[in-house]
Amino acid sequence: MKVVIVGGVAGGATAAARIRRLNEQAEIVVFERSKFISYANCGLPYYIGDVITDPEDLTLQTPESFFSRFRVNMKVRHEVTAIHPDKKTVSVKNLQTGEEFEESYDKLILSPGAKPTQPRLPGLGLDKLFTLRTVEDTFRIKDYININHPKSAVLAGGGFIGLELAENLRELGMEVTIVQRPKQLMNPFDSDMAAFIHNEMRKHGVKLALGHTVEGFAEVGGGVDVLLKDEQPLHADMVILAIGVSPETTLAKDAGLELGIKGSIVVNDRMETSISDIYAVGDAVQVKHFVTGQDALISLAGPANKQGRIAADNICGGDSHYTGSQGSSVIKVFDMTAATTGVNETNARKAGLDVDTVILSPMSHAGYYPDGKVMTMKVVFEKETYRLLGAQIVGYKGVDKRIDVLATAIRAGMKATELKDLDLAYAPPYSSAKDPVNMAGFMIENIANGVLKQWHLEEAYNLPHDRSVTLLDTRTAEEFTHGHIDGFLNIPVDELRERLDELDKHKPVYVICQSGLRSYIACRILAGNGFDCYNFSGGFRFYDAVTNDRCLIESATACGMDK
Repeated sequence: MKVVIVGGVAGGATAAARIRRLNEQAEIVVFERSKFISYANCGLPYYIGDVITDPEDLTLQTPESFFSRFRVNMKVRHEVTAIHPDKKTVSVKNLQTGEEFEESYDKLILSPGAKPTQPRLPGLGLDKLFTLRTVEDTFRIKDYININHPKSAVLAGGGFIGLELAENLRELGMEVTIVQRPKQLMNPFDSDMAAFIHNEMRKHGVKLALGHTVEGFAEVGGGVDVLLKDEQPLHADMVILAIGVSPETTLAKDAGLELGIKGSIVVNDRMETSISDIYAVGDAVQVKHFVTGQDALISLAGPANKQGRIAADNICGGDSHYTGSQGSSVIKVFDMTAATTGVNETNARKAGLDVDTVILSPMSHAGYYPDGKVMTMKVVFEKETYRLLGAQIVGYKGVDKRIDVLATAIRAGMKATELKDLDLAYAPPYSSAKDPVNMAGFMIENIANGVLKQWHLEEAYNLPHDRSVTLLDTRTAEEFTHGHIDGFLNIPVDELRERLDELDKHKPVYVICQSGLRSYIACRILAGNGFDCYNFSGGFRFYDAVTNDRCLIESATACGMDK
């Protein structure tokens, strides 16, 4: 059996190694148009920022080491230019010599990955304009910085690459601005959770120009102007486009393979394409979202590696199936960690799901043990069924641990109420006896049992201020003095029992505090005394935003709403 693989890196290299482990006699040929067959794609921004200093650390395998271990013929600087399914061959061009030839196959795996999205805008050819996707891109950016010592950069796009680049360029001492059309960074997060990320970026000096449309680029005064619609241009010494990626599927299209979202390759759960004996894996393929069941594009290294293994299993006579992607991801944002899994509230509603959420701000470990840090969790679940749909967490310690627990719970099909039953490891340096994940389960169980009734941020704009309801702030008098929402009465939670006569039992009470805990306790006091009460999910606080003299009202999810 002869297997030809188009593209290395995550999916292709994984498939090649797995095929060899399952079949010692198979002939395996990998064609990779770059010089690198397997590299740490996610580490590229950290090389630019000098966190990773040795370029060889980016290369996980060389053609020589791969051949030595697996006897796989790795052909770098070779580009596959066409697929001929009728003949079961591919056309290949040697990019070093210009030689062109055909290579036959019994089985073909496509792992072409994705390419940076580049809208057709004026000025795209400027030499101070870069994209970051490959090792070559990384070296080009790093060489430019080392030679020209730019003082400023504009990053177009606020996804994973944009944020990681922003952090690393700031660590090099550069002034950094992120510009993009969406009004929030990091679309996998709801806007209330993304505002935490906004604050962390601003705190470290990154300027955010959100809600602006880039219309082109122009070389001006030795630098680059980023031209914005209806706004003054942004000027910088260099510009990096990080506005997303698109599936690299020209070969698949020309070969007549069925295509899906944004031209991605349609595959079944065995990673088989619409043409016999051709498989596809990685960022170029359309997958099913594990939570919604809808078609999706999810460009992450974990799914690509799993898909490569599944394709290899099936080529070698196995029966492996890909059960879908749920988008579990984590990112370092300066001192903060932000992580997500499943679907956020916004996308769950777009998918037609009837959802509710809980927001909590627990400590990373026992409060009496030194150096504990508050994290904020948002857990999304389906009403009525309490099916666990997704979670987002931002914080400074313990975030990655909790998101992995929640990702596993989603994969296991657990109900959100069952989070309370998880038996999680506890010691004071690592957690609390009631782990944050357990706490989310307790809160959701309270909702299911009618113990807790919530109101959410989006309802704040529609709360009546005609005295038909009671608006109650249960923070301390000092906290209230430093900032509050107009129309709210302040009764600190510890004084509430003695001041119940100040409230009208015939009116619903909408209660708030800083984190949602004191207001919950207040709701239990009120409910125990015959009041109909609703706790504000997550809590809120006032603060002066760094680099911004506007006063922002922030829920515990840092909603970022202007006062």
